[in-house]
Amino acid sequence: MTTTTPRLSIGEVSERTGLTTHTLRFYEQEQLLVDPVERDSAGRRLFTEQDVEWLRVCTKLRSSGMPLPDIRRYVELFREGPQTVQARFDLLRAHQERVRAQVAELQSALDVIDHKVDFYARRMAAGTAETLWRNGPECDESANG
Repeated sequence: MTTTTPRLSIGEVSERTGLTTHTLRFYEQEQLLVDPVERDSAGRRLFTEQDVEWLRVCTKLRSSGMPLPDIRRYVELFREGPQTVQARFDLLRAHQERVRAQVAELQSALDVIDHKVDFYARRMAAGTAETLWRNGPECDESANG
């Protein structure tokens, strides 16, 4: 007995991934999908579950700042076969390091913001918030304005 892999319409894939149909068409045009998208007899795109899973990964790579050319290169390497495992690893590892640096920078910024919010909350609770910025910004640790 032959089983066929279910195919999904572009609208269904859009719902599952949160990507617009325009973005899905763009990703296909930019060859960011691992396999070519099949078409039905009317020319409508038919996606697989594997396409959906890859698009979820692709979305995370994009939202973490990976440029489209790097994603395209990753896909090209994947298509070339198992001999490119090291190159794919290297590409992902470099991106991982960039994301870790971004996270560290954001954490540092959040630490400053948390400190300022706590300071303002204390000053507002004490009824002394009106003096903040009276003489301009007070950015040193002792003034905390």
